[in-house]
Amino acid sequence: MNSKYKGIFYIITAAFFFALMSLFVRLAGDLPSVQKSFFRNLVAVAAAAVVLARSRPALYLNRGDWGYLFLRAAFGTVGVLCNFYAIDHLLLADATMLNKLSPFFAILLGVLVLGERLRPFQVGAVLAAFAGALLVIKPSGSNLSLLPAAVGLLGGFGAGVAYTMVRVLGKRGVPGPFIVFTFSAFSCLATLPPMLLSFSPMTAAQWGMLLLAGASAAAAQFAVTAAYRCAPAREISVFDYSQIVFSALWGFLVFGQVPDALSWLGYAVICGTAVANFLHTVKKAA
Repeated sequence: MNSKYKGIFYIITAAFFFALMSLFVRLAGDLPSVQKSFFRNLVAVAAAAVVLARSRPALYLNRGDWGYLFLRAAFGTVGVLCNFYAIDHLLLADATMLNKLSPFFAILLGVLVLGERLRPFQVGAVLAAFAGALLVIKPSGSNLSLLPAAVGLLGGFGAGVAYTMVRVLGKRGVPGPFIVFTFSAFSCLATLPPMLLSFSPMTAAQWGMLLLAGASAAAAQFAVTAAYRCAPAREISVFDYSQIVFSALWGFLVFGQVPDALSWLGYAVICGTAVANFLHTVKKAA
């Protein structure tokens, strides 16, 4: 198997485990989002610490690196909290799709933060993606799911900022495991006080669901890391949208969730835009 196909395999594996994480978060029941986030990141920080201890990467951080690490951790934490809230109040597929708008936010932020040039095709892709988001959200004054949908969209924005900071840190030579460790540790520390103030007693089943969510998230992170070591993003990133399929499948099999026609149309618009942007990027690279 060549490196490109290995990368595709790993990115689809990561999508599967991220969808599994969403399932376990939903199955954990009616718990505060900060409580779910804390235990999800507790497992991740332990896994990242083990990887750092084994690999022992050379760390030469400049003063400016810490600012980017803080932004990555802060916006990443916001993204996780908002995503977990959306998972609890929307269809799994809808919550996942809104979170998957993060690459389009990253395109806009690349212009503002990294000074990258926004081409006409990318402008059209961003506009089409947000048109698809409106089909999923279906905003109206009587729409009871409007608030969680807006929170889910905010989660996608937070993830987009976080991924932009990861790109900046990668260009500055900061090792990936250290970025994961600082994000997970920051998230645990940030969510610990509000979790203690509003802690909800958990059953053994809920403890198990949250630990499984953390283990699934850690497995997904390792799979993503392996994927982008095997192949460049322009060749494999579009396969990350397979998470929508897995989430829709879990939602139907476990909760009997069936998205409505407008949601399916929104999925098609957003995924189609992602595929078109992927093919355009590959063509430009060639």
